[in-house]
Amino acid sequence: MSIKLNCDVGEGLDNEHLLMPYISSCSIACGGHAGDRGSMQRVADLAVKYKVGAGAHPSYPDRENFGRESIKMEEGELMKCVQRQVVTLENVLREKRIPLHHIKAHGALYNDMARKTDIAEIFLSALISYRERVPLYVPYNSEIAKLAVARGFRIIYEAFADRNYNNDLSLLSRKEKKAVILDKEKVLRHVLFMAKEGKVRTSDGSEVKIRADTFCLHGDNAHAVEILKYLYNRLR
Repeated sequence: MSIKLNCDVGEGLDNEHLLMPYISSCSIACGGHAGDRGSMQRVADLAVKYKVGAGAHPSYPDRENFGRESIKMEEGELMKCVQRQVVTLENVLREKRIPLHHIKAHGALYNDMARKTDIAEIFLSALISYRERVPLYVPYNSEIAKLAVARGFRIIYEAFADRNYNNDLSLLSRKEKKAVILDKEKVLRHVLFMAKEGKVRTSDGSEVKIRADTFCLHGDNAHAVEILKYLYNRLR
């Protein structure tokens, strides 16, 4: 069994050098909710150093709320927003001769396209030029996953190591006390159950089918470094 770990990075915490030794891929903020050319370059250099796949992490253009609030945008405007972010990061990576490893939406955009067909359609339309060469990180049994497969995109199923789930496989709202898992042993049990059983224990104790090819631990989790190091050593 192979369990791959990833992190969202370049979000202003400057802890990437502590995270990179324990992950196989990272999603780099590219100007929507966080990040600028300087932070992209810095994180890209670390990805090269630690042989970590570098992906794009586009979001709604909302730095004030860290991309965690849904925003109503015209179709063309959202398409251009997503394209601009991904192209910006790809240009940075190209300068360093690094291939774009994957594309993964952030925050509210990630959640919206998981359950809203129209948002998923816009996201895929924005990325049509990447269809045959860059996979998308998407949640299992989501609208974006189904549409991406139907449109010929390559997908990689992602689950969250440090987040609790609802029965419909949406993430428990961050407004809820138990939304984020901070205990490293609980995170390990959470990951192993999903990886070995193909199910996730939801917030009410139910067991729901899930599939994960990679597990994300949020880089802004207060205990991210400690949890990642623990996971890396225990899983090995």
